[in-house]
Amino acid sequence: MQKQLSKFHYQMYHFHKMEGNYLLQISCDRIQTFKSNIFFQAPQFVPGWKDAKAKVSKIIVEGVGRTKDDIIKKVSQQLYNANSLEEIAVACRNVKQDFLRLNLFRDVEIKLDTAKEKNAPKNSYNVIFNVKEKKRFTGGVNAEVGNNETGIRGKLQLPNTFGRGEVASLDWIYNLVGKDTGGGLRLTKPLGANPDILLTTGYSQYLANYPWSGFKESSKGFTVDLKFPSVFGDHTVAWEGTWRDLRAATRTTSYDVREQAGHSLKSGVKHTFVRDERDDKILPTTGVFIKTSQEFAGLGGNVEFFKNEVELQLNRKLIFDTSIQLSLAGGVMKGLGKEPKILINDKFFLGGPQTLRGFETRGVGPSSEGNSLGGTAYWLAGAHLFSPLPFRLGKGGFGELFRSHAFVNAGNLGEFHTDKTTKENLQQLSDTFRLAFGLGVVLRLGGIARLELNYVFPVRYTKGDK
Repeated sequence: MQKQLSKFHYQMYHFHKMEGNYLLQISCDRIQTFKSNIFFQAPQFVPGWKDAKAKVSKIIVEGVGRTKDDIIKKVSQQLYNANSLEEIAVACRNVKQDFLRLNLFRDVEIKLDTAKEKNAPKNSYNVIFNVKEKKRFTGGVNAEVGNNETGIRGKLQLPNTFGRGEVASLDWIYNLVGKDTGGGLRLTKPLGANPDILLTTGYSQYLANYPWSGFKESSKGFTVDLKFPSVFGDHTVAWEGTWRDLRAATRTTSYDVREQAGHSLKSGVKHTFVRDERDDKILPTTGVFIKTSQEFAGLGGNVEFFKNEVELQLNRKLIFDTSIQLSLAGGVMKGLGKEPKILINDKFFLGGPQTLRGFETRGVGPSSEGNSLGGTAYWLAGAHLFSPLPFRLGKGGFGELFRSHAFVNAGNLGEFHTDKTTKENLQQLSDTFRLAFGLGVVLRLGGIARLELNYVFPVRYTKGDK
């Protein structure tokens, strides 16, 4: 049963037999609200109450503070199109969801009352929204432990900043291991009172260290992106203008990295498409995930390239509460201009628990004196089998957070040569592929992350891999 969010308060039902049908009128009672449904608590012996004719006479919103009237009217306007009690209930649910998704309010209660005004039409109702606005400031400080990262992250948000669903946020991070530090300021605004169409502008400034490649990078930049849905999935179109300063991290940094040091200005656009039909983002058991991105840099500045990436994932349930996951990813990029050159901080990298298990972070592909140089083309494939813990340890309790994990993954990273055919480039990437398999345990950390403990056996690797 779905979790009830607000209790149903019963006072009085009035049933009137009109033209052979029963009309349900609700006086001073509350609609029962559920996570995904809002409906009337009507006895089953009252036939046709859902189809009974009804109209909304007045919409009342109580508890409004800084939220502007125009966006409230725009969201709730759909209630006037309802022609029956069931349509009113559905419209109430949609309005409530939009209020919450637009970050206008933190709590919304709905009441339905018969219209008592003298000039109110017959069979008309007043819809009353009792709302609680969000706090002006929210945020916190969290400790994070991740892939080669241990740090502190802070966030400050101003929900409903200007009263029309805007969210201003300030983020900052400090990595205790790599000494990465930085932050960003963002402002997100829903367009047309639609929570699915978001315009975001931001400024960021970071100092990041990449010890695997022997360099550190200081960056400052602006971004503008527009997110919108389609029948196929979600799209994001973004512009980024960033000044980067790349420096050698240590005295032992290789010459191949040092010769790329200096200032660069990147200005480009990027389109990202995502279709996510998985039942869970952390440990899915069914569903398909598709992600593609195309990036063009060269709208000013001295960085010019075209980059294309794709990621596919298929999840299926098997017998005995097991599931299988198949994944495939790849990318290719090409330098543009009279003297095509792609800097190390724009290239692809492969290796590590988030890409190719069994290898260190950025441990696969071209390298120089121990520094990973990255590549302009890669592919990655994997098969994962998830099952309950052996002997069903902790079944029904804490043990449900754990899953046994067996996997095999393969991939390769190299250079895409424009003077060679596509077949020759693919042949080069397939001849020296890396392969590893392993066993382990996966721990689900709420709905935000997962922790893996794996024992991995690298089967195929080349000289220079880590």
